[in-house]
Amino acid sequence: MESLSELRERRAFECRLTPDRALGSLDEAEAFLRDRALLTRTPDCALPSLYEACHEPPYAPGTAGFGSWPATKWPWFGALTERGHLCVGVHRGKNLLVSAEAAALLDPIIRAETDRMRAEDPGWRRLLDHLARVGPSTTEDLRTELSLKRQELKALRSPLERCGVIVARSVAMTSGRDHGGGGDAGGGGDAGGDGHRHDSELSRWDQAYHAPPAAQAGISPTAATSAMATTVDSSARSASSARSASSTTSASSDPAEAFADLLVTAVRAAVVAPEPELRRWFSWSWYWTNTLVDDLVQAGRLRRLDAHIAATASG
Repeated sequence: MESLSELRERRAFECRLTPDRALGSLDEAEAFLRDRALLTRTPDCALPSLYEACHEPPYAPGTAGFGSWPATKWPWFGALTERGHLCVGVHRGKNLLVSAEAAALLDPIIRAETDRMRAEDPGWRRLLDHLARVGPSTTEDLRTELSLKRQELKALRSPLERCGVIVARSVAMTSGRDHGGGGDAGGGGDAGGDGHRHDSELSRWDQAYHAPPAAQAGISPTAATSAMATTVDSSARSASSARSASSTTSASSDPAEAFADLLVTAVRAAVVAPEPELRRWFSWSWYWTNTLVDDLVQAGRLRRLDAHIAATASG
């Protein structure tokens, strides 16, 4: 069994933490996402980061925010969403790219959150029901159709995005309300470098994520995940296929069990992580119990070593 130092070496390799492992193309970035299952945009924890794996000088050295992003590879985050991968705000409100495998694990959690949040607040219900009727909509259209001020819509959408119930993506506005696809998640209506205005298009999770027919018919999550991966890109295959199938074997339609499955998948993505950090990875603190990690360790899905957590081969 690997020691902590050996796990850290494997983490450096698998999470591409050294310059010799820098991502060289968008295809490599997509393979990296499929292999890890989920990627943060910038490094903020043990979860793997797309921009960290680029190992490219920042766009504007010495500045924070956008200026710290990779100089030429920063569009890759949005480009991966254009290839069919979802970007969600469930990493405590921060953008998280998820593969088909991770999206299948998120699905029962977010569907339960959709029901909870719709029942909990009239404003959330109004926005969600409107999207259900009219389909994905730009924030500009929503402000008009729901008679909301910019800050009012922001106050409604932020907690819904944080829990994954609403998924945002950036769209370029060519003129008036005509818009086309493209861009990165989380636009704000600003003028882009291409001369277009950019806005955010909001979708309900159940509009953005399309469960494969097998899953809808009640077939196992493992088979459903495999089917979705084929739908996203039938020609793509990676060395992580066997690992992905294994990690979703115990997935469940019960949100609490799905959260445990997601946590195991996230630990596997990180290879090894400080134990206190795990409870801060996802927005749904109410699914975290004081015995969650203990239960997963006892079940043989995670293991502890020197205040760190790693996934087991059978996890």
